[in-house]
Amino acid sequence: MKQSEFKKRRKQLMQRVGKGNIALIGSAFTRIRNRDVDYPFRQDSDFYYLTGFNEPDAMAVFIPGREQGEYILFCREFDEKKAIWEGAHAGLEGATKHFEADDAFPIDDLDDILPGMLEGKTKVFYPMGRDSDLDHSLLEWINHIRSQSRTGAVAPGELVSLETILHEMRLFKSTAELKLMRRAAEVSAHGHVKAMQNCKPGMHEYQIEADLVHHFMQEGLRAVAYPSIVAGGKNACTLHYTANKDKLKSGDLLLIDAGAECDHYAADITRTFPVSGRFSEPQKQLYQLVLDAQYAAIEQIKPGQPWNLAHDAAVEVITKGLVSLGLLKGRVKKLIKDEKYKPFFMHRIGHWLGMDVHDVGDYKIDQQWRLLEPGMVLTVEPGLYIAADCKSVDEKWRGIGIRIEDDVLVTAEGHEILTSAVPKTIAEIEAIMQAA
Repeated sequence: MKQSEFKKRRKQLMQRVGKGNIALIGSAFTRIRNRDVDYPFRQDSDFYYLTGFNEPDAMAVFIPGREQGEYILFCREFDEKKAIWEGAHAGLEGATKHFEADDAFPIDDLDDILPGMLEGKTKVFYPMGRDSDLDHSLLEWINHIRSQSRTGAVAPGELVSLETILHEMRLFKSTAELKLMRRAAEVSAHGHVKAMQNCKPGMHEYQIEADLVHHFMQEGLRAVAYPSIVAGGKNACTLHYTANKDKLKSGDLLLIDAGAECDHYAADITRTFPVSGRFSEPQKQLYQLVLDAQYAAIEQIKPGQPWNLAHDAAVEVITKGLVSLGLLKGRVKKLIKDEKYKPFFMHRIGHWLGMDVHDVGDYKIDQQWRLLEPGMVLTVEPGLYIAADCKSVDEKWRGIGIRIEDDVLVTAEGHEILTSAVPKTIAEIEAIMQAA
């Protein structure tokens, strides 16, 4: 992504923060996996959104109207030995030259320099409660300024959550962001198709997972957006199953919930298909019900519609279908009111999608479901999960878990399904698997 995109975001942020105030946000940390080995580093989404800076041990500071420069980056100084062992890093010169900071200081000097930047400011915007070390340091810096009050020093009087501003900004995707999300969706979609083509009874779940990750990496996307769910048979009834260790059996369904990440932007796709290539009759009936619920939900995705209408539409279709198939008994309206569908469909219809797979952004404003607007991206993922030990239903339904998930962009005209390249009708899935 071009630096101009990050610059535009910083300008928008500082307009909202306002002159006389200051905002600051820290990078992610490296995390030790074991002894001398770290987990792969993944930058904090909020920090990256504003800076494009992909290193740990950094702090970004924004001071609207500061004459010496409004954007200051504290980071590691360039270390030749570290560069030999761990690779290139920006250093102070790179922070200004390549990441367009107005000024850069060593992160080790943060305690000496930042209190002077805080002095005289009215409000401090920062991620409150997310980093206990930053919470502690900020209070120490403010108390230090207060201790100088006899010299005329004035400490900030108000701490404000930066996320209130930042997460609302992140909710609306720009053209540059959507380009990355479309790429993540495209690569992920092809990976799901390959999984359908390669799947055979006797394989293990982890082998299908390996096929997915292999495809993502071959296409240049080296990170998954979240741990892949590859759940055969009754494992699909565990919503966040990630063990991915069992052997796939003929006659079972396979649920795959997996997506790649493209430059910090996620795709999130779920498809469910028969291991042997053909759905059984009970599987067909439940699958078509979930698909119909998804169609009904996606129809509600358009500007001006409240967020919850898609969920309500899916619930109505699923409840009617469960009654028709004999899994529920009673009047549909009362069953919905009493949430009798929840043992079989226990989650919401979807979530915001962006830099995080469960992305930021409020779902309600002033206790009311917010209205959809162009630029928002969300998932639509109804499901049915009939536990293997569910004694209240006929045995033919037990142990079947189905979820169908697509990524949907709200447009000015309605919506765009970013993940439409993955087949999802029964006929399409069976045709692909039989042709493999």
